[in-house]
Amino acid sequence: MALESNLRDWLKFILTPGLGSEGQRKLLQVFGSPTAVLQQPHSTLNQYVRQPMARAIAEGVDEAVLASTANWLEDPLNRILTVADADYPQALLNIPDPPLLLYVKGRLDLLNTASLAIVGSRNATTQGLRNAEAFAKSASEAGLSVVSGLAQGIDAAAHRGGLQAAGASVAVVGTGLDKVYPASNRELAHQLAQQGCIVSEFPLGTPPLPANFPRRNRIISGLSLGCLVVEASLQSGSLITARMALEQGRDVFAIPGSIHSPQSKGCHSLIKQGAKLVESAQDILEELGYHHQPIAADPSTEHPLFDHLGFDPVDTETLSQRSGLTVAELSAILLRLELEGAIAPLPGGRYQRIT
Repeated sequence: MALESNLRDWLKFILTPGLGSEGQRKLLQVFGSPTAVLQQPHSTLNQYVRQPMARAIAEGVDEAVLASTANWLEDPLNRILTVADADYPQALLNIPDPPLLLYVKGRLDLLNTASLAIVGSRNATTQGLRNAEAFAKSASEAGLSVVSGLAQGIDAAAHRGGLQAAGASVAVVGTGLDKVYPASNRELAHQLAQQGCIVSEFPLGTPPLPANFPRRNRIISGLSLGCLVVEASLQSGSLITARMALEQGRDVFAIPGSIHSPQSKGCHSLIKQGAKLVESAQDILEELGYHHQPIAADPSTEHPLFDHLGFDPVDTETLSQRSGLTVAELSAILLRLELEGAIAPLPGGRYQRIT
């Protein structure tokens, strides 16, 4: 498959080694299009960028790179969008640093669908994973596409929830689209390509470099009406996404958790800074103007031990004191509840109820 001439010029321009987004924007402002930039003599380009960059533009891009990109585009699921294309996500045009070019695998329509970003810890608790999936499913049922980063933990759970309903899900990744990172999410990535969408601003072949992931976060938040942080430590990259969402004028939501949980401290910090505390997906949907009827739990199905377990992590000795049951009796009950998925074991011999 041969590259269309306009796309070929965009790729040659964007893939110029070392040029960077600042240099790209400066040249586009002056000359109007990649084609016009590539037609300029070295001496003219040198007035706007440093000599090594002007020389690199004049020398052009390795033809093998363009050929491999053309081969990738032979798959009907694959597309490349430039900022000048009609299908380019309109929401990204309103952020300070929109990617000039996007590699896309899957449903293009989702890039211009109202969306909710859901992000959080890679080392999520069982409850956090269930919250992410449930909130994402409710958002998707209400017609919102769920946007996340295809990382382990909360991101993966959010994608799974989004794919369960009509809103589907969009993954924004920090590698080239010919790679899947982490490899453990390969099956999920395949499902996203078939039912949802995967997006990257990074060229094919780009490995999972650490610097790429904070950069892709501006696209996650930029595509969305709001950003929900499910679980996050104070050092979590999810807080970067939340900060970018605020800078872009998006709503930020956070789910509170136990004051004893390190994975809740990032959410609590966001709430202190003005993020909206949410207890259900309905809280978010109402804020964004969408509607979904939640299904109420049947209290008659809950085990009596839940009256003593509460929602904070608790050890068996404390639970024995509260309930009057022996540790042996509790162990049998806790095992059954764990197998039913009603509670989750935590480090230190503690247990936590799962809603």
